[in-house]
Amino acid sequence: MNDSTADGDAQRDILSKKLNFKTKLAYGAGDLGPAITANISVFYLLIFFTNVAGIPAGLAGTILLIGKIWDGVNDPLVGFLTDKTKSRRWGRRLPWMFYGAIPFGIFFFLQWIVPRFSANQSDNIWPMFCYYVVIGVISQSFYTVVNLPYTAMTPELTQDYDERTSLNSYRFTFSIGGSILSLILAQIVFSQIRDLQKAYLVLAAVCTVISILGLYWCVFGVRDRIQAFEAKRIQVEEPESLPFGEQLKIVFSNRPFLFVIGIYLFSWLGVQITASIIPFFVVNCMGLKFESDVTPVLITVQTTALLMLFVWGYLSKKIGKKVVYFLGMSLWIIAAAGLFFLQPGQILLMYVMAVMAGIGVSTAYLIPWSMIPDVIELDELQTGQRREGIFYGFMVLLQKFGLAFGLFLVSTALQAANFKESVAGSPLPTQPESALFAIRIAVGPIPTVCLLCGLVLTYFYPITREMHAEIMLKLKERQEKRTNS
Repeated sequence: MNDSTADGDAQRDILSKKLNFKTKLAYGAGDLGPAITANISVFYLLIFFTNVAGIPAGLAGTILLIGKIWDGVNDPLVGFLTDKTKSRRWGRRLPWMFYGAIPFGIFFFLQWIVPRFSANQSDNIWPMFCYYVVIGVISQSFYTVVNLPYTAMTPELTQDYDERTSLNSYRFTFSIGGSILSLILAQIVFSQIRDLQKAYLVLAAVCTVISILGLYWCVFGVRDRIQAFEAKRIQVEEPESLPFGEQLKIVFSNRPFLFVIGIYLFSWLGVQITASIIPFFVVNCMGLKFESDVTPVLITVQTTALLMLFVWGYLSKKIGKKVVYFLGMSLWIIAAAGLFFLQPGQILLMYVMAVMAGIGVSTAYLIPWSMIPDVIELDELQTGQRREGIFYGFMVLLQKFGLAFGLFLVSTALQAANFKESVAGSPLPTQPESALFAIRIAVGPIPTVCLLCGLVLTYFYPITREMHAEIMLKLKERQEKRTNS
């Protein structure tokens, strides 16, 4: 037996085995950094711009939107390039994560600096606006460089229908766990450092270090499994790759994929709008303190979502992904309605609503990401090519679009409702009734509409467990024919 045959047997042996705990853990760790940085950004960046940097709410939302418009270009592009990357040693995805991890951390940190170009605050606004736009665009570019290849690895690590749900449970355990960790760190930092500007810098520095370490844990922890998949993929001759524009046409002609991106877009819009408005709701509508009361509410939502991942992962095997999604979203819609009518002093009820929202949030994380590998295999059956990068590119694009559009929508609504911004060190102004009503609309009715749209699309989603089993059987038969010919 020659070396190549022995290597091939060893690689097939690796892929035939179920994913072990160590590999699942390492894969999950890859979402720690993106989750921590994204969580800190969605919960605190808008309020940092308005209440620390002193930027008007409308301009603050525009900063975030500009970065995401750029993501509309770089997400599918990076996905396409990762599909084209050739490295027998590292595979198609890992080189991007390895070389992008440190720049990703550095530019995330630079977003939390408050530059002073002038002693006069009014003269300082537009130079700061330009600074945050430039840093934001670069930061989001490196977020794509590390996060998109990571998300595209799921179907490369396992081809088992239920194991993918399990793998995503590990991923989102780290994702939501990282979110909770970032909030705990925020609570500690804000309680110890009274100067909010310094507090944000310290928090950003700690999160940067943790993020970089998590990415490297993932890279080295999944490398053996990725190498085995890559060797197997190279052995199977694929049709000549199509130009980028042709691939986009094929992607958007995949009907189940259109359902998945619609489900994910509406789910993520609900998540991001709720997350960005909660700090404003707790402080302005409930009359509580930012330093001591905002973070516990956020931790309640995220901890509930984390614990429910395992419950939903188990239930999805028993009753299916669709039913799980319907159950979670229904509870979240009830919670959104409750928050809209909540009054100052109803603190216990506020936490009950936070728990119910967390139950729904966990399904918004888990279910769409468990559907996308099935869509990729349908595309492989139809076209003969694996294009994880370009499919996941659009998923990540929608995640960022949901974040940007949600923050832009909230910030624009606040400015239209005469929300009053402030500078770090000065007392918070009393908000007019118009601003308070806008906050309530953003925490209740707007997310509800998004979630209802997601429910409608989920009901009509066509790929079932039986259909996926048939797809995998046909792919196996095709591969055996190619191997034997």
